[in-house]
Amino acid sequence: MSEHTQPTGATAYSGTATGQPDHTTPPYSDRPVAFRGPDSLGGLLLILAGIAAAISLPLSWLAAADISGLDLVRAGFETPQDIYDEGLWQPMTVIFGGGLLLVLGILMWLPAKTHRTLGVLGLVVSVAAGVGILVPLADDGWDLATYDLGFWFAVAVPVLGLLGSLKAMFTGPRYPR
Repeated sequence: MSEHTQPTGATAYSGTATGQPDHTTPPYSDRPVAFRGPDSLGGLLLILAGIAAAISLPLSWLAAADISGLDLVRAGFETPQDIYDEGLWQPMTVIFGGGLLLVLGILMWLPAKTHRTLGVLGLVVSVAAGVGILVPLADDGWDLATYDLGFWFAVAVPVLGLLGSLKAMFTGPRYPR
């Protein structure tokens, strides 16, 4: 029996007879490359969360007293040692969380293959802001008449932040069609 050898020359065979790779194969991957682009909707929702936090600053948070969000933040900075005892950590968490969500929303407008890391960071900030909203509501027995317009803008911060963060987390890279 004669041993059959692969012919050398121009063939459809992708390799040489010795099993070494052919030098004409491309050095790049044949898989599609992900587009780098902004996450417009996720970024917009996070920017809106930051704007809602800014709007809540001059507005009254409590219906019974004329206390604005800015007054609460100032009181938190004046007595930082009593921030937890007096319950001032909640408005400060919501306001500064809104500021962080604004920055994360702006960063989501920068081109990237995916914005999942920013989405996870936004989710952590949104959960912290949500705790800052739910704790005073639970302490007051879920009496919604206690709060004024500024507080309801503050409620929008974790809600919009959660939506924008989840959008960024669950949107994967886009590939050409």
